[in-house]
Formats: sequence, C-alpha cells, structure tokens
Amino acid sequence: MTSTVLVTGAGGFIGSHLAEQLVLAGHDVRALVRYNAAGMAGWLDSLTPDIRSAIDIVFGDIRDPHQMHAVVSGCRTVYHLAALIAIPYSYQAPASYVATNVGGTLNLLQAARDCGVERFVQTSTSEVYGSAQFVPISEAHPINAQSPYAATKIGADQMALSFHRSFELPVSVIRPFNTFGPRQSLRAIIPTIISQFDQPQPRVKLGALHPTRDFTFVRDTVAGFMAIAAADGAIGEVINIGSGFEVSIGALLNLIAKEIGVEPEVETDSQRVRPESSEVDRLWADVGKARRLLEWHPNYSGIEGFSRGLRETIQWFRSSEAIRSDVGRYYL
Repeated sequence: MTSTVLVTGAGGFIGSHLAEQLVLAGHDVRALVRYNAAGMAGWLDSLTPDIRSAIDIVFGDIRDPHQMHAVVSGCRTVYHLAALIAIPYSYQAPASYVATNVGGTLNLLQAARDCGVERFVQTSTSEVYGSAQFVPISEAHPINAQSPYAATKIGADQMALSFHRSFELPVSVIRPFNTFGPRQSLRAIIPTIISQFDQPQPRVKLGALHPTRDFTFVRDTVAGFMAIAAADGAIGEVINIGSGFEVSIGALLNLIAKEIGVEPEVETDSQRVRPESSEVDRLWADVGKARRLLEWHPNYSGIEGFSRGLRETIQWFRSSEAIRSDVGRYYL
C-alpha cells in the first residue's frame, strides 16, 4: 500500500539505506536532511538517479518545532533517525545533545500528534543499556547511561513512550545494536580498521580491544525498521534489532585483517579510549521479541553471516572514493 513516509536523518548511514528501500517498496518518501550551505543531501546524493529523484528532500533542523510541523504534515509514518550520535563529542558538548536528541524528538512527537500520524518509529541505541549485566541483553535489561549521548537517547525514548501512554500516539521504539555496512562513517570501528589497513603502512590506531559488540548488517537493520512500522503488535513496545552474535574488537580486527590479507599491527591511541567508567564493555542482543512480534530475523547472523557482511563492507569501502580523504578517524 502506497503511503507518504518521513525519514529524519535520511542523509546518514542507516537513514539513506532506509529511504532507498522504502522507495523500492513503493512508498512516497519525504526525507529530512539537516540544512547545510552546500545543499548536500549526504548519502542520498549517491543513490541512483531514479531513486534519488523519487525522494522529496527537505532541508531543515529538528530543533525547529514550527518547521517540523510542516515537514510531518501529510505523512502517514515517521521514521525518526535524526540525532547527534558521536559519543566523544557528547563529552564536550552535552547541551547540544539534549537540544537535538531530546528537544528535537519532542518537536517531532508533538507534530506527529497534531498531524494524526499513524505510526511513529523512534530510533534508540543499544548504548542505553550500558555494559551488559546479563547476556544476551533483552528489552528488560536495566537502562544505564554511561555517556551523555546515551543519556539523551534514553530521554528521547522515554519521551516517545510517554506520548504513547499519555496521548495514544502509535509509537514504537526500535533499538538497533551496532549497525555496520556500506556508507558508514569512518568514525565507526569497522570502517576505520578497513581504511587504515588500506594505507601503504597498515598500522591501525585503536582504543580498547576487549569490549564486545553485536554487529548487525545494515540490510537487517533496515528490514527491522520496515517490519516494526508494519506490525500492530509493536505499538507501545521497545524492540531490539541485532545479529545475536557477539565479537570482541580484538577478534574483529583479526577477522578484517584475514579478509584483506594483511598482518595486523595495532597501536593504542589514548584519544580513542573512553573514560574508564564510560566504557561499555559488552553488548549482545536478545532478538527473541523481534522474532515474535515482527516475524523478523537477521539474515547476516552468526560468524558466517557476520563474515559475509564484512566482505560486502570491505568491498564497498575499498571501491569508494568517498573515504579516501578521511582515513583513521573513529570513535567506538
């Protein structure tokens, strides 16, 4: 069924993949991209001309409540992905994270309520759990912010759920674990390892190697977004999306080195190490709720699926000129 859907943060990594798949599924897509003087629409500009031209791109800022009302008007579904996401910068400028992640989400929720939106999908993050107190991590796991970024995402999630409970706004909260794949920022761990291995002297600068993560290929994450918006049983719920597979950063480094065919040399960079009490040591998703309510399952699961996703990601990054000018930047 054709419907107008809004994707905020559509110029980013996950947002561009979601907007692309929504067009392919027959939806009319309105894409909100943060205003910039160059008029660049992020990764949307890299889409094929037929898909790019099918997307109604709007430049703006989620901190502006009046503009958000106009942007949401006429949309049946809102996929809200726009946020400040870099954890290290949240240590330096936490107020900007509150204004964007909490205040911006409130603006969109209020607009969605006023405009009669039929589904609002709020994007959370596995960072809200903090280091695992038990594994795999289910949605019943305690919330424990270990960075200002995580604290603002908890605030945004709770604001969204409060609109469901207070005003019956049909909200669903999707909680992706560590998504990876083509188009991801070089700030992220997998792209920075790939890009540094591709240098003439492939010595990798990293932070801590002991933390574990549940890396989820972007196609699986996008499928989760689309499934949660279509499932009536997901209204009012928080749902994890992950691979159900745990791997340490050290093991990840060796897997990428093996795929590329290099011997890993690692240098610890103090600027890449989180403050001790802020490090999230372990993330591993329980995705049973997504299987049950959404009939969703990861296609890139286990070591075989993860390795397949790594190969596709490596191939994309090694063929992309977009990353050549920004090698080595990353924050876990």
